[in-house]
Amino acid sequence: MEPKIGVALGSGGSKGFAHIGLLKVLEEEGIKVDFLSGSSMGALIGTLYGAGYKPKMLEKMAMQFRRKYFLDFTVPKMGFIKGDKAKQLVRMLVKHKRLEDLHPPVSVVATDLMKGEKVVFNKGDIAKAVRASIAIPGIIVPETIDGKMYVDGGVIDRVPVSVVKEMGADIVIAVDVSFFKEEPEIASIYDVIIQSMDIMEKEMVRYREIEADIMLRPILKNINSTEFTNVDDIIQQGEMAARKIITPLQERIQSWKENNHE
Repeated sequence: MEPKIGVALGSGGSKGFAHIGLLKVLEEEGIKVDFLSGSSMGALIGTLYGAGYKPKMLEKMAMQFRRKYFLDFTVPKMGFIKGDKAKQLVRMLVKHKRLEDLHPPVSVVATDLMKGEKVVFNKGDIAKAVRASIAIPGIIVPETIDGKMYVDGGVIDRVPVSVVKEMGADIVIAVDVSFFKEEPEIASIYDVIIQSMDIMEKEMVRYREIEADIMLRPILKNINSTEFTNVDDIIQQGEMAARKIITPLQERIQSWKENNHE
């Protein structure tokens, strides 16, 4: 009897490409992922993986990624970026699949802006759910689904450990790609918003660490979450962090088997 492995992929803009490094190492080590949950960039990587893209293919796609593919500026009212381009891109990549078609199953986390509550999408339109989860407040216009307005999942649950546990995971690997930068260079409204979210979420993630069996923190201190350059470096940092947790993970798996031996 094998334990069910769940992976919680955290938010963090371009730093989320580090998630690909983890998935790549798990595949190389023959460790099967049974469930995925994701916030923001973690939701995007998670759904693409669930839609059948292997880590090597995700890596190739990430290398070709350019901001112009998803930036569609608008007159600021609720955000600078409309987000329609991002939605179209996701819809095309997942070939119009729905969340319930993904394998392994993936849950996408977003924030209900009016109620201030966490919302977990595990059924329906992937593109809409991901678009809701990546809607950074003040930067990307909130996504409206069934009359409700949603923003970035990272606002309420940056590393959605509890979500993947609820899906049925016995062992949870959590990936926190945030890196709180003290005295960063604040030069634009984007920097102000991102730094404010980082401050807000810094404390929240400490609790996620207690809940997770294995916590990964790739070293991404020199990476700006709004810059989509150095993608290969980001993925490599994810790989390096993942290799360090393989032995503890295998030990955890072995321990689970011994305790659940029938």
